[in-house]
Amino acid sequence: MMKKICTLFVLLLSVSAAIAQNIKGKVSDANSGQGLPGVSVQVVGTNKGASTDTNGNFTINADGKVTLKVSFVGYASQTIATTSGSTLNISLKEDVTSLGDVIVVGSRSTQIRTAVETVVPVDVITSKDLQLTGQVEPTQQIQFTAPSFVSNRQTVADGTDHIDPASLRGLGPDQVLVLVNGKRRYNTALININGTVGKGSVGTDLNAIPASSIERIEVLRDGASSQYGSDAIAGVINIVLKKDTKTNITTHIGQQYFGDGRTVQVGISKGWALGKKGYINVSADFRDRDSTNRAGDFLGTVFAGTKAADDPLIAANGGWDRANNMHVGNSNATNFGGVVNLGLPVNDKIDFYATLMAGHRNGRGSGFYRYPKQTTQVVKEIYPKGFLPQIESTIDDKSLAFGFNGKSGSGWRWDLSNTYGGNSFRFDVKNSNNASMGTSSPKEFYAGTISSAQNTTNLDFSKDLGDKMNLKSFNLALGAEYRMDNFAIKAGEEASWKNYNPALGKVGGAQVFPGYQPSNEVDQWRNVLGAYADVETDISDMLLINVAGRFENYSDFGSAFAGKLAARLKLADAFSIRAAISNGFRAPSIHQFYFNNTSTQFQVINGVSTPQNTLTVRNSDPIAKALGVDDLKAEKSTNFSLGITSKPVDNVTITVDAYQINIKDRIMLAGPYRRSNATVKGILDAANISNEVQTVQAFSNIIDTKTQGIDIIFASSPRISKGSLDLSMAANFNKTEISKVNGTTKVPATADASGNYFFFDRTEQSRITLANPRSKVTAAANYRLNKFGINVRATNFGQVSVWNPNPLLDDTFSGKTTTDLSISYAINKVVRLTVGANNLFDVYPDKQKWFNTPDSDPNKSAYFGNTSDGRFVYSRNATQFGMNGGYYFANLTANF
Repeated sequence: MMKKICTLFVLLLSVSAAIAQNIKGKVSDANSGQGLPGVSVQVVGTNKGASTDTNGNFTINADGKVTLKVSFVGYASQTIATTSGSTLNISLKEDVTSLGDVIVVGSRSTQIRTAVETVVPVDVITSKDLQLTGQVEPTQQIQFTAPSFVSNRQTVADGTDHIDPASLRGLGPDQVLVLVNGKRRYNTALININGTVGKGSVGTDLNAIPASSIERIEVLRDGASSQYGSDAIAGVINIVLKKDTKTNITTHIGQQYFGDGRTVQVGISKGWALGKKGYINVSADFRDRDSTNRAGDFLGTVFAGTKAADDPLIAANGGWDRANNMHVGNSNATNFGGVVNLGLPVNDKIDFYATLMAGHRNGRGSGFYRYPKQTTQVVKEIYPKGFLPQIESTIDDKSLAFGFNGKSGSGWRWDLSNTYGGNSFRFDVKNSNNASMGTSSPKEFYAGTISSAQNTTNLDFSKDLGDKMNLKSFNLALGAEYRMDNFAIKAGEEASWKNYNPALGKVGGAQVFPGYQPSNEVDQWRNVLGAYADVETDISDMLLINVAGRFENYSDFGSAFAGKLAARLKLADAFSIRAAISNGFRAPSIHQFYFNNTSTQFQVINGVSTPQNTLTVRNSDPIAKALGVDDLKAEKSTNFSLGITSKPVDNVTITVDAYQINIKDRIMLAGPYRRSNATVKGILDAANISNEVQTVQAFSNIIDTKTQGIDIIFASSPRISKGSLDLSMAANFNKTEISKVNGTTKVPATADASGNYFFFDRTEQSRITLANPRSKVTAAANYRLNKFGINVRATNFGQVSVWNPNPLLDDTFSGKTTTDLSISYAINKVVRLTVGANNLFDVYPDKQKWFNTPDSDPNKSAYFGNTSDGRFVYSRNATQFGMNGGYYFANLTANF
């Protein structure tokens, strides 16, 4: 009996000791007192840590005296000395300075790292940062918060009027990978084939993600193909969705100073706790944006080819309004979006998670006016004064990601997930005609639908083996991915594309956007299999190293491999050096393999913007092969970066990162190959291509480029006697050069005296090298005192240029600075009112050269061609910050 009593006593002591070793606590918001879920609590100097549950509670097993580091995005971190057995109540204060936030993207380690501790540069942009911009669309919010991100709305560019191209570090929209909650996001169905930034690329529509659902955005500014796969040449953008149980309601109304562009937005996010650790957050957004118009007066002829004949005809037809016949500016857009983000424990070791997202957008943009003198395009009995055709878009998005994660008995963390997503883009043409049908032509046409879909299955494992290797950390991550990509084109109605009487010499199909034809239809799938390994280790307190490698195999073109070596050397508590070298790849998108259509595109011919019926053929098309276009292959990159990070005092952080990105075999739209060339004419004639088609283009690996740049970020929260002040400065300087132009087997890469290649002229070259600003510098200050707050931000957008096949017509637009100002007032603990202005001083880009050239200049008439007879006051080929001028707004937010 005594033996049993002793045994029981020892057992009770052991249990008591185990209980005593636990540190329990709750982390709350200092203002509201509400528990904060997902807060990271780490035992400094060890691998031990925990995250708070839905109510803000945590438990950590610890022994003796320890130091805890408590970190949460959007809040100031705390370091707390305590002992095992303690119960803590921790209050975190909000901190809008993002640089100190804990980083997730770019590392699979459990070690907590801030932006000054990572091996490569990462920006963390909180939901509060996004709201302070006064913008309502995610692309514009990121534009004014991330130094190397650029996105501008396009105009008179068909489908690209409705989906904004976005770029990172001066590269293309398809050279940045987008993740949502760490899972690959699908690309849009739209491929940019018109004369815009990012021509020939397929990007990701960030505006399809409701802004109200976003907790934070992480921007990894370094090549990451070895970690995440194709598209990550320039970096990675990770959208982290909300998990909290708060209610947030935002309303926004604003308008351009000019009097147009009214925008209304309503967003709501509401979360609920599911049991002790589960959560569900539901978010929804509604945005309605009216169009803007900054067109100039049309100064060309309307009814006839000469002024002498035109003036009497104008008078006979009741006059002509030269100021209101074009639409140059933002398209109209109405957007609905919703998100359900769910996490639910299955048991003590396994969690289930899911994210459901859906969106719907209707847009309306315009093309070039069709004048009565254009008799091959206008049915005068229907439109005696011509017409302004419109493209209406119907864009639908849907995605579902779900999975299970947990931790095995041996300590391996695992994650099994499946993500499906897709996008469809329907084209309808209004206020138009099919000239070949004469008076029987309808005015409205269904022009077809393009769609894309992606299904990705991931299995990931990771474990920190540092304890076994006598290292602070040695995180090994392994994983595999299986992905299926789809791209489809559905034809429009017959009248949208058919020429019913070619002998008449009239143009067939709907004017502005001829519909997709049955011969264009495609429904293709491909499979991608990938595997990776990733090691991140603290060799010592000074040296952190990351090594990663990834292999991917594509069913349509072959294989690619990427590797990376990165390191951070901590020379002092306040100063570190980091560097990385990697190779990367971007597989040809499935769109670039299979897209084909006939469209009206405006090409610069003899200095004049001229409508051309343009045939875009598949890379495998016999016409492309007759022109010598090779089969598509992956773009290959080599990335170098070197930076310094410093936190000289607690409230100051500085990072400076230089980079060079060499890309070989970049995929572009080769062309225009013009029928006016005897070789092209012979190929088109042999293929029985209608004489209506004047130019041909095809996707090809036609250039090598070198991009160099530097990012500089400074943030500080100086201590002041009253209120709080946050200061920040972010700058990016970059330059892209074309290092080589690759010819085809039939067309050598030989330039003429002006630098034009037969298949890649100076206009296309400048679209790569000069159309995006070579610099962007933002300085911001945010001051809060009691119920009041004031935020001011100045952003300088660098110079941009547009080249012309004729160098005399080149145009350069100087750098400009926009200023944003907002003032807020807390009506009570829940509701805050903000009023402000973006582009406070109503700054516009430089006008095109013709508008600034004296009438005595002998080249003035030539410059006139760039403005399309005076209609384009501002260039549509290179934009810094848009052409809409100042915008004033009011926001009303409620948080409870």
